[in-house]
Amino acid sequence: MKNSLKILLGIIVILLILILALVGSYNRLVNLDEQVNNNWSQVENQLQRRVDLIPNLVETVKGYAAHEKEVIDGVSAARAKLAGALTDPEAAAAADQELSGALSRLLAIVENYPNLKADANYRQLQDELAGTENRIAVARMDYNASVKEINAAVRRFPTVIVARLFGFSSRDYFEADEEAHTVPRVDFDN
Repeated sequence: MKNSLKILLGIIVILLILILALVGSYNRLVNLDEQVNNNWSQVENQLQRRVDLIPNLVETVKGYAAHEKEVIDGVSAARAKLAGALTDPEAAAAADQELSGALSRLLAIVENYPNLKADANYRQLQDELAGTENRIAVARMDYNASVKEINAAVRRFPTVIVARLFGFSSRDYFEADEEAHTVPRVDFDN
């Protein structure tokens, strides 16, 4: 009788250890999943900040460069595209790349207008936009770091079993478009 009781207690202890490991793995995956969601939210937040700042920058530049309508319209269109794509990392990355290109063309105009560069409102908006660009870069980096962490967790043993059991899967990184690998060319001769 004592041996069967010891065996039963041993089985119960082993089951409790397995259940605790299962619960711990599940809770870790939930925390990692929420961290990815939170970091993506921060990317969206900074992209939205950029979208909100751009109309002010565009209006300031418009006052000085009314004849550069095509560039300004391009920035506005790219901004609208980004505002509509914030919920999807792939679409947001593509729209973000398009907006970055349009912004670089807009900022190139500034070089032709010394009074615009000296305008306090323009300088403040440009500084805020530069700060926002830095925040976006940091938010993307944080998002990708959290994606790396959850992707590694859902592939490691024994967590992979819990991940498959409860439907946790790999997440997509925020990746730049191929155009981002090409150095932009600013040409004032045209």
